[in-house]
Amino acid sequence: MGRTLQNTMINLGLQNACDEAIYQLGLDMEELEEIEEDAGLGNGGLGRLAACFLDSMATLGLAAYGYGIRYEYGIFNQKIRDGWQVEEADDWLRHGNPWEKARPEYMLPVHFYGRVEHTATGAKWVDTQVVLALPYDTPVPGYMNNTVNTMRLWSARAPNDFNLRDFNVGDYIQAVLDRNLAENISRVLYPNDNFFEGKELRLKQEYFVVAATLQDVIRRFKASKFGSTDSVRTMFDSFPDQVAIQLNDTHPAMAIPELMRIFVDIEKLPWNKAWDITKQTFAYTNHTVLPEALERWPVDLVEKLLPRHLQIIYEINQRHLDHIASLFPNDMDRLRRMSLIEEGGTKRINMAHLCIVGSHAVNGVAKIHSEIVKTQVFKDFAALEPEKFQNKTNGITPRRWLLLCNPGLAELIAEKIGEDYVRDLSQLTKLHKFVDDDLFIREVAKVKQENKVKFALYLEKEYKVKINPSSMFDVHVKRIHEYKRQLMNCLHIITMYNRIRRDPAKLFVPRTVIIGGKAAPGYHMAKMIIKLVNAVAQVVNNDPVVGGKLKAIFLENYRVSLAEKVIPATDLSEQISTAGTEASGTGNMKFMLNGALTIGTMDGANVEMAEEAGEENMFIFGMRVEDVTELDRKGYNAQEYYDRLPELKQAIDQIKSGFFSPNEPDLFKDVVNMLFHHDRFKVFADYEAYVKCQEKVSELYLNSKAWTKMVIRNIAAAGKFSSDRTIKEYARDIWHVEPSDLKIPPPNEPRDAVEDKTPNGTAA
Repeated sequence: MGRTLQNTMINLGLQNACDEAIYQLGLDMEELEEIEEDAGLGNGGLGRLAACFLDSMATLGLAAYGYGIRYEYGIFNQKIRDGWQVEEADDWLRHGNPWEKARPEYMLPVHFYGRVEHTATGAKWVDTQVVLALPYDTPVPGYMNNTVNTMRLWSARAPNDFNLRDFNVGDYIQAVLDRNLAENISRVLYPNDNFFEGKELRLKQEYFVVAATLQDVIRRFKASKFGSTDSVRTMFDSFPDQVAIQLNDTHPAMAIPELMRIFVDIEKLPWNKAWDITKQTFAYTNHTVLPEALERWPVDLVEKLLPRHLQIIYEINQRHLDHIASLFPNDMDRLRRMSLIEEGGTKRINMAHLCIVGSHAVNGVAKIHSEIVKTQVFKDFAALEPEKFQNKTNGITPRRWLLLCNPGLAELIAEKIGEDYVRDLSQLTKLHKFVDDDLFIREVAKVKQENKVKFALYLEKEYKVKINPSSMFDVHVKRIHEYKRQLMNCLHIITMYNRIRRDPAKLFVPRTVIIGGKAAPGYHMAKMIIKLVNAVAQVVNNDPVVGGKLKAIFLENYRVSLAEKVIPATDLSEQISTAGTEASGTGNMKFMLNGALTIGTMDGANVEMAEEAGEENMFIFGMRVEDVTELDRKGYNAQEYYDRLPELKQAIDQIKSGFFSPNEPDLFKDVVNMLFHHDRFKVFADYEAYVKCQEKVSELYLNSKAWTKMVIRNIAAAGKFSSDRTIKEYARDIWHVEPSDLKIPPPNEPRDAVEDKTPNGTAA
């Protein structure tokens, strides 16, 4: 979520008043804003997307709740020591959190372990351990519409009789100390992005948030006029009309068997009716196609922790497979491929399959990704129910990612096209008529230059590094992962360095290359990549021959509040994943909206950005998905590129020989070995095209006016990538609610005038 103060002032229309009031008190608002800790309750794009969605849902007047876990420790703080990543605990609640309100009156029990008894009245889950879920509410204000929604985060609490009901009352002190075991559930965020780690505590977290949330949703439904019918038998008939639940990846997939358990075991609905309601309630968003990221929970673990849920999953699977067998008799291989249970070795539950079977809609997050989902990853399911599969291209909130972080640009745009674009970003197309306006071109360039100077000052103050604000700011910030190919950027830095040394007199367009992002603590290769970037920077930045022509910086502890500083100052945005691996990306959109040009592959939302802006206004290079598929078929041989490309050979030889690590010559042998022998993401295959494309970038940068005109064309084409547009599509195509642009009257005005204008609709 990042910081809340400035976003709240902007959405309430209070920023100028507050700035002025604080100034009159002899204080500086920006200094105050810097004191607030980021709420870092997610890992990367997936968590930030949820935050943008909350802002858009409130702005569109949807009755929507965001549910999650109130981690005591969020994503770790990253320190760089001697070029290596070191993790520190993110004690973000140390000084309290003024934005949250604990709601102990809505505390709910969550059950674990135990066993299942089959009685005449149905299954009973007994002898369980209970953990209490305490909700904390954070307000989510819409933009200038007097709407405030709620983000409800659950914290784990031990019941007061925890461990004291048992026979071990003798050790009262130990019993109280053991309360920590229950409360550890909400202690810390697992720091993996795009990687599945099948740990018991993680499964507990996933079930904890799901069980508490569903009880909350059902309590609210029963309290409404729809849930308070006389007949228990028909009470839930209207449930899917009133409630829509969107599963953000498979992490909350246990919600499907949990809702079935509530309907069948507790509310005593017949299975078929319960299943029908469940399917109509849930929709699933897929966020990745990387096989190592897909959740596959061991059956033994689920059986121990959630025995009733395992039975329900088996029953869902049985009925699912019976249906497929009736359509495709004797096709055993299809049954194996489509089963929710994977046999062979340890039996596992494929959570994506559970989500697809248990939802009425499944979507990817960019056109190209949704196609891959339909035609490759889940093709058997798409063949069965093609109408279930949709696309919803991701977006970003223009409130945080333009108004808040880049007020200079936001104001410049408002002067030209008015202020309405903030709620309707498609209006940015009106900027096309100013592409040749010399004054506007100069003003856009001036805002960018001011942002660069400001960021350069910040870097100097915080990291003691001096950079040249007139150099091209070439920025690659995102989680560190092999598929995102920070290594390819690193090879380009080395190549530029070698070119300068080879011919120091030759004209060279000065660059500051900024790479930043966190590596999962257990991801060895990602940590080596960080060390390599820092080792290369050490050499490049201290070579007198290079002087001010080239600087490389690893940006420490990349997070939302730092993104808000670096993105508005960026000239060149690096979006260079191997085609077919980045589901969408959202950083790409933030850079586009803030006046950076993009160098990128035809992957994720880059494809649609090129479609909107025109491919000639982006620096697109490298293999397309088809080329990658063809290369896989043929067999990727890294050696052949190394042998054919002298500059690539030189760069690799330098890494291998210890040129960048003289005290430890074979420090990077794992990295080099990976690049030659098991590089799934084919860095060498795109290296040549990447370097050539970068030459075009430098060439254009020399012509400031032509560069800025291209920037304006990009900003004018960025309207599609508002999360408001994304949420409107979810609302209409999946949740079946209508967004409302009605401004609720402020609380100091009488309400009766607009009493009946609020549309009845689903709560998402």
